[in-house]
Amino acid sequence: MPVRAMTWAAVVLAAVAACVGSGTPSSTPTPADPSTSAPQATAPPATASQATPIPPTVGPPVGRLAAEGGDPVSGQLGTYVWRDAGSDSPWLPGAPVTVGAGEPLTVSFDPAIGVASWRARLVPADADAPVGATLLGQGVGDPAFQAPEAGSWTVEVHVVFDAGDASYFWRLEVT
Repeated sequence: MPVRAMTWAAVVLAAVAACVGSGTPSSTPTPADPSTSAPQATAPPATASQATPIPPTVGPPVGRLAAEGGDPVSGQLGTYVWRDAGSDSPWLPGAPVTVGAGEPLTVSFDPAIGVASWRARLVPADADAPVGATLLGQGVGDPAFQAPEAGSWTVEVHVVFDAGDASYFWRLEVT
């Protein structure tokens, strides 16, 4: 190897050694021995403009049906379209809830989210499709309607939100 090439290689190696010794990052980091190294600098705390934004909801909110004075019951999530995703579901039997005939029922959402419109309908509990469904109510804002007459029913509440729409199912045992 000519002397000039060896000199150039020596200069490069000396520069790399100087960078490593000065704390300037190199391409191959080596772990520091905590007992001998100086305290490491930490990044400054994030400011509001640097904070990680809260991620958008990845799917429809949980729908909870409650009878007046009763504990809410999370419904089964059926077909939905949410932002750029969705799921196609068959007619579901629904999460079980026991209520009295004509009792006021309300649906709330977690996280709380604005409702553009909704429609509630029911079929007998042994039905596997909405054929012949009876309308229980429709409107804007959080769904509210009355329980049907005594029997076993599947109730679907279809809700339209700003970010998409979703169907929720409950199996009502109405006494």
